[in-house]
Amino acid sequence: MHFDQLLQQAALIGQLPPSEQTYATMQFPANWCQGRTAFGGLSASLLYQAMRQQIEPSRRLLSISTNFVGPLLADADFSLSVEILREGKSSTQVLAKALQNGQVSVVVQACFAKPRDSAIKVPVTKTMSLKPVNERYTLPFQSGAMPEFFQHVALCPQQGAMPFTAAQTSHLGGWMKLKQSPAELSEAHIIALTDAWPPTLLQMFNQPAPASSMSWYLEFVKTPQLAADEWLGFEAVTHHCKDGYGLEDGCIWSQSGELLALTRQTVALFD
Repeated sequence: MHFDQLLQQAALIGQLPPSEQTYATMQFPANWCQGRTAFGGLSASLLYQAMRQQIEPSRRLLSISTNFVGPLLADADFSLSVEILREGKSSTQVLAKALQNGQVSVVVQACFAKPRDSAIKVPVTKTMSLKPVNERYTLPFQSGAMPEFFQHVALCPQQGAMPFTAAQTSHLGGWMKLKQSPAELSEAHIIALTDAWPPTLLQMFNQPAPASSMSWYLEFVKTPQLAADEWLGFEAVTHHCKDGYGLEDGCIWSQSGELLALTRQTVALFD
C-alpha cells in the first residue's frame, strides 16, 4: 500500500468530529512493520496527518513530540483521536493518540503557529556536511535481514556504519527518500523518513540485538517546499549513552543544503 493512501485514510478520520473519531478505524499492511509493530515514522505521520485536518492552513508545524507507548499491530483495526488542547491567537496545541484493542499505542503532541511580526532574526548557523547523493550506494532491501518497512524507503548512507558491526563511531548520516514518490513532499513524509534510520548506537553493537525509540521530538524550521522526488539529507550524533539509554540529535536537510528540521530521540538499548 502506497504511503499516501495511508495518509489519506488518516486525513479522513481527522476530519471527523471528535465524538465520531473513535468509531472510525483503519489498518496498515505488515510490510509497513518494524518487528511486530508499526514502523514508528508511519504511526507518527498518521497521527500528524489526522491532527493537521483540525488546524487552519495558515498555522505551520513548529514541533511534534512522539511517545511510543505500546505496539501498533498490522492488519488489525485501530483508531485515531485528535484533541485541541488550546488554540490561541497565534498558536495551537494538539494531542493525538492511536488506540488499538482499547489501549493507547502511540501519543503525539504538536504545536502549530502562524507567523508573527518580530524584529529578532537569527540565521541558521548549522551547515550540512554530506556530499552530493550517489544513488549507486542506495541500500538494497533484504527480506528477513531488514525491517519490512524498509522495502518502501531508499537510504543512501555516507556517515557511520551498518548496524551490528562493532563500530567505534556513533554518528550517522546520509540521504533518504520514499521509493514511490508522493504527490507532494510534506511534513508527514519528512516525519516518516526521519525515523527510517536506525538508532545511531545500533552500529556499535557487536551482534544483532534490539533497540527501541522511547520518545522522539522534531522541530521544523520552515514549511517544506520541495520536489516530490527530492532526496533529503540526515545527520545525527549521539550526545550521551549510559545504563541502557542513549540520546541522539540530528538535522534534516533539503538536497540543496537548506535546514528543514531538527530531531532528537531517546533510545533504549537491549544489547
